[in-house]
Amino acid sequence: MSTLVSWMDRKLYPTFERNWDDELFRRRVLSVIRPDSVCLDYGAGRGRLVQMNFRGIAQRVAGVDPDPLVLQNPHLDDARVLDLSSGLIPYPDGSFDLVFADNVMEHVADPMQALSEIARVLKPGGLFLAKTPNKWHYIATIARFTPTWFHRTYNSLRGREGADTFPTLYRCNSEAAVQRLAGVTGFAVRRLDLVEGRPKYLRILSATYLVGWAWERTVNAFDSLRGFRCVLIFELERQ
Repeated sequence: MSTLVSWMDRKLYPTFERNWDDELFRRRVLSVIRPDSVCLDYGAGRGRLVQMNFRGIAQRVAGVDPDPLVLQNPHLDDARVLDLSSGLIPYPDGSFDLVFADNVMEHVADPMQALSEIARVLKPGGLFLAKTPNKWHYIATIARFTPTWFHRTYNSLRGREGADTFPTLYRCNSEAAVQRLAGVTGFAVRRLDLVEGRPKYLRILSATYLVGWAWERTVNAFDSLRGFRCVLIFELERQ
């Protein structure tokens, strides 16, 4: 990152953390978690994000992921590998009070099955919180029309390891899709937010940063443009 980009960070977004969207999602999870909550991190991965560490805050935190590295995730009290061929979450019905997923739903091939499984392992009244890119944001739009190798190459310029870049499908990544899928998988939509903040993917150069800054100011200035904001956060309640 150049000195000029760092200066722009301080001047344009002085209150924003490095991973501002993950920090925002952490606060959302903390707003509903309780000391006696039994939680599931859906798509927990290897524990790269410290923002998704709720161990010791909840009674118990389990996690599932198709990558066996989940078994080494230090944020979990219990970890299990998710079999993508079946999609079945390896826990009994009604095991959890809260399920959360940070940047996972964009990778899910069959969101109806995934949400049905999440509903199954939640207790009645349990919550599913997810943060995922909005399908209609410019980054997701570009990603849908470019191959995974391009995503890995671009993310490497941002300092992100290629091993942490996965194919994206964006099948549960819009307000309409979430509302439709929730209605057929046993959920009610409690809250759905679209958020635009400091541009994450255009901070490589000062010129691209200015483009992202102009976009952020525009879509936040007009509610009619909220559908083009970057981050989609939804909260579903198991019926």
